[in-house]
Amino acid sequence: MLTVTTRPVADPGALLDLLPAARGGCAWVRGADGLVGWGVAARFRLSGEHRFAAARERFAEFTEGLEVRDELGIPGTGPVAFASFAFADDPGDSVLVVPKVLFGRRDGMSWMTTVGEPEEFGTEPVRVPAGVRYADSRLTVEGYKKAVQRAVQRIRAGELDKVVLAHDLLAHADEPLDERGLLGRLATNYPTCWTYAVDGLIGATPELLLRRTGEVVSARLLAGTVWPRAGVTDFDQLASELLASAKNLGEHRYGIESLVACLEPYCSRLDVPDGPSVLRLPNVAHLATEVHGTLRAETSLLELTAKVHPTAAVGGTPTAAAVRAIAELEGMDRGRYAGPVGWLDAHGDGEFGIALRCAQLSGSTARLYAGGGIVADSEPDNEAAEAAAKFRPVRSALEG
Repeated sequence: MLTVTTRPVADPGALLDLLPAARGGCAWVRGADGLVGWGVAARFRLSGEHRFAAARERFAEFTEGLEVRDELGIPGTGPVAFASFAFADDPGDSVLVVPKVLFGRRDGMSWMTTVGEPEEFGTEPVRVPAGVRYADSRLTVEGYKKAVQRAVQRIRAGELDKVVLAHDLLAHADEPLDERGLLGRLATNYPTCWTYAVDGLIGATPELLLRRTGEVVSARLLAGTVWPRAGVTDFDQLASELLASAKNLGEHRYGIESLVACLEPYCSRLDVPDGPSVLRLPNVAHLATEVHGTLRAETSLLELTAKVHPTAAVGGTPTAAAVRAIAELEGMDRGRYAGPVGWLDAHGDGEFGIALRCAQLSGSTARLYAGGGIVADSEPDNEAAEAAAKFRPVRSALEG
């Protein structure tokens, strides 16, 4: 029987700096707090429509066979899994990883968790990418513009109200990419985002899909975006423009309505602000709404996530029609882009963001993704410009 031990430790410093040189580290960090882990105590590959339920079952089976010595007993201690789920059901390739060693910090408290006998990992200097160059991937910019145009035609014809489309971009470097350096630069440049790494998918997301802490559930939904452009660089002006935009407000409303509809059956109370605020990031500004609820009964984070994903913020409205349109118009497998990513513990608590501002790494190649919500008055050139602004976080990290 494997033994899982969690004990308090002295402040270990910047969590991302603890990650070893060996590939396969996991991370979920925002500011000074979060979790990082390495080594593999268990890895579960999941796919298809029922991937969330399968993940819940496999993780429960794994934790039932453990001897747990947890001196803290708070969310994120004991056995913890990092997870990254595919956006689409088909093929739905997803992953759940339980690290052998985990360090966590929250509210000034730090801890270390080990599963079995921890492995030793060597340390090496962080490598900065060299010779980074870009190339078209499965959906080019021009192809994306055409997809947007076709989506607008479908929306105006009444087939759906909104669809969230994306395209991808390849980055090639002269040497294998070092996740640690990319994560460090993302965390430094975007400290209010959640910087994450799971099985080669790295990024910094501004959107919290769901957090569960006991009976409390929370989310931060983003939909509606503006970005600096020629003649308009002042963020106060951009924020005013965003709050006055019927297009962006409508896009945001679809997202809130879908989130609330999914959560209401599970909550005895759900607090939703009357209108959105503006979240300012270095590259863009988003309309944002924070939602908080109290659960009626014991419901795991994975069960809630299965009900909520995909919200209209990353899929569209109506959901089924939008997801079909995404597959038809993009013509590519998104993989885990725009899927839930984060962590969960054996008590069903945890945090899942949406895998945005991200790249899938493979050796010296990174596949980047970005996109936006399409509604009836969307314009292809503007949507391509928005996607370009959303590529900026990972591009900047790659370019050092």
